[in-house]
Amino acid sequence: MTDWIINFANTYLVPFGLKIVLALVVLFVGLKVVKFLTNKIGKKALAKVDSSVGGFILSAVRVTLNILIVIIAVQILGVPSATIIAAIGSCGLALGLALQGGLSNLAGGVMIMLFKPFKIGDYIVSGSGEGVVEDINLFYTRLCTVDNKSVNIPNSALSSSTVTNLSAKETRGIDIPVDIAYGADMDAARKALLDCARSCGYVLDEPAPIVFVADHCDSSLKLTLRATVKGADYWPARFELMENSVKALQSANVNIPFPQLDVHMY
Repeated sequence: MTDWIINFANTYLVPFGLKIVLALVVLFVGLKVVKFLTNKIGKKALAKVDSSVGGFILSAVRVTLNILIVIIAVQILGVPSATIIAAIGSCGLALGLALQGGLSNLAGGVMIMLFKPFKIGDYIVSGSGEGVVEDINLFYTRLCTVDNKSVNIPNSALSSSTVTNLSAKETRGIDIPVDIAYGADMDAARKALLDCARSCGYVLDEPAPIVFVADHCDSSLKLTLRATVKGADYWPARFELMENSVKALQSANVNIPFPQLDVHMY
């Protein structure tokens, strides 16, 4: 009996145990090598490629290489290649049915890479959120909001909806709405607002800022100060103009009314 056990162990258990150890070593070392290649060498190799495209390519290469490492480890255990391919096909079909959303995200990522409606570093606005694009991978796009929150948006949502890229152009226009009383001096108000825009260091000379009557409201005339600034200066310029426009009108003795209603009794 003892001889049979020793013979069984030497014939079956020891070789299979060695295969398991070798497969684990290949799996562990292979995954580490893939991580090193994609994080170090891959980033250097794609340094001259657009960061959005480079991140997408690295993500796809990482997933593909990891799958190959797993297949090699399984083959070391003695599983036939035909069986592995059949299993992968079955799993792929099952996963495809179960993860239709993931596949649509993958397709959305490919569309984003092909048509490039935005890239890493752009500030975008969509129905799913807005912020600066930090990363575009196979399935999700990561945004950083103005209050420093990280938001992951499915690529399918971005590829199938309207996305406004606020960084696509070098300059942006700013509209500052201001209400003045109907009896106020409109020329004085226009001069005060234009002086406010010209004194703002962010406002560009070309095209020159303008002031126009935007609407006749119930209790006021709505003026709009329109100026152009560099895209990166949009928010500080807007905050400064919003504050200084009110101060400029007050200094020019232009009345800024509040909603009111005159009732006549007969």
